[in-house]
Amino acid sequence: MKDWVRIPEERMKILKKNKEWIEELENLAGCKIELNEEVSIESEDPLKILRIKEVIKAFGRGFSFKDALSLLDEDYYLEIINVKDFSGKSKNRMKTLKARVIGSEGKAKKMIERYTNAKIAIYGKTISIIGRFDEVRIAREAIEMLLKGSLHSTVYRFLERSRL
Repeated sequence: MKDWVRIPEERMKILKKNKEWIEELENLAGCKIELNEEVSIESEDPLKILRIKEVIKAFGRGFSFKDALSLLDEDYYLEIINVKDFSGKSKNRMKTLKARVIGSEGKAKKMIERYTNAKIAIYGKTISIIGRFDEVRIAREAIEMLLKGSLHSTVYRFLERSRL
């Protein structure tokens, strides 16, 4: 069975420069991966293909390769939030919303990661989360609170109460 996944060109260039990452992924998952305009994944096991697609998609959304590899563990999930759903078509509003999630000197993003143990990447028009089910659920809720305009202090209190 074969499937494909597209990732941004600049992320594809990084993958092509680091062929050892692809070799490591092939060895860990027991499949064949080719990098062309898109990433093609070939395996007999459709579940392996889905897992590898999630790893590649996470890398394409801005996560480090090491963080993306955690998705090979079936306890970990990738959640992608489209900031456009909250900003509409306004590019300025999108920048403002992403800045709210990052916070001053990265404080908001770090707090969400610290309280939930999830990893967060902000890339392009998306905010992505990797973690276990409850970690992702709480991190997503905190991020959506910020995107909907909640005060940072309100979100931090929510995280305190929801601490895992």
